Amino acid sequence: MDMKDVPISKFKAKCLGLIEQVHKTRQPLRITRHGLPVAEVIPAGPDRSRKFIGDMIGTAKIVGDIVSPIIDVDEIEAYRD
Repeated sequence: MDMKDVPISKFKAKCLGLIEQVHKTRQPLRITRHGLPVAEVIPAGPDRSRKFIGDMIGTAKIVGDIVSPIIDVDEIEAYRD
């Protein structure tokens, strides 16, 4: 991917148009000052709306028994005394 260089003065004058160009072409833009790179404008990633409840469904794996108690029942009785 070949990145286009734009002097900072041109970027300042044509900012909105250049950002729209990056959006449409999906090609990044390097902003330079005195010929040296100072910033890059890159296309935004996919717009994914987050759902907070259930957002991580399918990302975990149960590998053991999740029903049985961790501590032996006899040990629980010993703590009660």
